[in-house]
Amino acid sequence: MADTQGSDDGRVVIKKYANRRLYNTASSSYVTLEHLSDMVKQGVDFVVYDAKTNEDITRTVLTQIIFEEESREGQNLLPIQFLRQLIGFYGNSMQAFLPSYLELSLATFAEQQERMRAQFASIGQGKGLGGAYEDQIRQNLAMFDRAMKMFSPFAYARPDEPAAPKAAPEPVPAAPAADETLDVLKRQMAEMQAQIEKLAKR
Repeated sequence: MADTQGSDDGRVVIKKYANRRLYNTASSSYVTLEHLSDMVKQGVDFVVYDAKTNEDITRTVLTQIIFEEESREGQNLLPIQFLRQLIGFYGNSMQAFLPSYLELSLATFAEQQERMRAQFASIGQGKGLGGAYEDQIRQNLAMFDRAMKMFSPFAYARPDEPAAPKAAPEPVPAAPAADETLDVLKRQMAEMQAQIEKLAKR
């Protein structure tokens, strides 16, 4: 069982040295990215510090773990379309909202998986395991589609989704004043937050 002592808040402290070696201060041993990946999967919380500057580099190390996992044949988890969309949000006006949405979405997905496991354990008759799993996948995709369109309604489209028919052109309204633009943006942000909360409750 992993030792979770090492920091004031109970997280394991990992030190990264100039030679790129990672040192687990809780177990007093050197570890690899693969070890850290296993710790994540086991639910062990850890934080990574640069041994020289004491800078928190946890995000960078976790990103490296994802890169290593994605590089393995048959281990690909992130769709190319998702990666393109993700890159597109860097520097975008919605960048500040995306991390919270992604965190909320994954938490919701994890909760759904737990409910699915409970349902699978009690399945006796009906459409069976395959049908229930397919229904859940469809629900997850629908939720993801709605949320991504909410964030970028003109840029996002599922690869298999036909293009929406073009509506008749509407008169172009005069550009709103700066104050009006700010009010519109605030209202859209409030609506977006309400949508996110509504999705989380489903």
